[in-house]
Amino acid sequence: MFVDELVIKVRAGNGGHGCVSFLRDAKTLRGGPNGGDGGDGGDIVLLPTTHCNTLYHLTGRGEFAAPNGGQGLPQNCGGKDAEDLQIEVPIGTQVLDAERGNLLADLETPDRPWVLVRGGHGGRGNTHFATATHRTPRTAERGKPGEARTVRLSLKLIADVGLLGLPNAGKSTLMATLTRARPKIADYPFTTLEPMLGIAVGPGERTFVLADIPGLIEGASRGKGLGDKFLKHVERTRLLLHLVDCSDLPLLPPAEAYRVIRTELAQHSTELAARPTLVVATKVEDEASRARAAALADAIGAPVLPISSATGAGLSELVLAVHALLARTPRPVVG
Repeated sequence: MFVDELVIKVRAGNGGHGCVSFLRDAKTLRGGPNGGDGGDGGDIVLLPTTHCNTLYHLTGRGEFAAPNGGQGLPQNCGGKDAEDLQIEVPIGTQVLDAERGNLLADLETPDRPWVLVRGGHGGRGNTHFATATHRTPRTAERGKPGEARTVRLSLKLIADVGLLGLPNAGKSTLMATLTRARPKIADYPFTTLEPMLGIAVGPGERTFVLADIPGLIEGASRGKGLGDKFLKHVERTRLLLHLVDCSDLPLLPPAEAYRVIRTELAQHSTELAARPTLVVATKVEDEASRARAAALADAIGAPVLPISSATGAGLSELVLAVHALLARTPRPVVG
C-alpha cells in the first residue's frame, strides 16, 4: 500500500540519573563519594534509504520512543549510553512540524542520517559535588529528559523522468517495458493506483529513474481523482514524458488529451508546466495511429515521438532522446 503522508510522535530517550554512592570496603569504613554518571538517552534518527518507496511501514505505530540511558553505578561506573533509534524513510521524504507546518528537513541524500530528536544527557554522580568543605555530598543530578515532538512526514518521489498522461495512456506498459518494475497492467482506466519507480538502462549502461504516476483526469489539480496528491510526485523530476494514446479507442482525442494534462500541470504549478517535456504518442502500430500521431504534432506545434510498447517500435529512439535531454537538464529545486 502506498502511503505518502504520515503524522508521527517521537520521543528521544531520557538521560540516566547520577548515582549517590560512597567507597566502602574492608579497609575503608567511611570513604569518599564514588557515584557514577548516568548514561545519555538515545536519539531518534531518520535514515533516507532506497530500501523503501512508501511510508506504509511506519503506519500503525503511533509513537516512536528511543531507549533511556542507564543509571549511574557505584565505584565511579557510568551508566550505559542508550542506542539510537533509527527509522528508515524513503528518499525524498520531507519532515515538517505538525503544528506550525514549517519544513524541518528535506531528506534527499541516500544513507545520510538526520537527527530528529536528541536524547537527554545523563546526570552527574555525587563524585562531582565533593569539595574541600563538603566531602560527603549526598546529591546527584537527575538525567535530562529527551526531546519530544510531533512531525508530519511528506513523501515526494525523486526520479529523473515522470510519466504523465490520462488513464490508459500506456504509462505502466512503457514502465514495464523499459525497467524491471512490474506494475499491474490491464486494458481499462485507473489500473495504476499508486506511484511506482523503476530504473531504465540505456546506451553504455547509463541509467535513469522513471516514476509512473497514476493517470490524471480533468480537475486533478483540484484534487479530483486524488490528482493533487499524485501531481506532487512529479515536482522533483528533471523532465516529463507526456504520453498520449493514439490508438483507435483513446479515452479522449489525442489533441484534447494533451490539452487536459497541460492544463492540470499549469494549474498545479507554473514551474512544473515549464519543466522540459517530451511528448510521446503511444500505441502507434498501424497507418491510422501514425496519422493520428502526426496530426497531434501539427495540433500542438511540437515534435511527437511515436512508440509502441507492444512491438518495441520507437523505444530505442525514445531512450536516446531522454538521455540527451537529461544530460543538459539539472535537477529542479523544489520546496
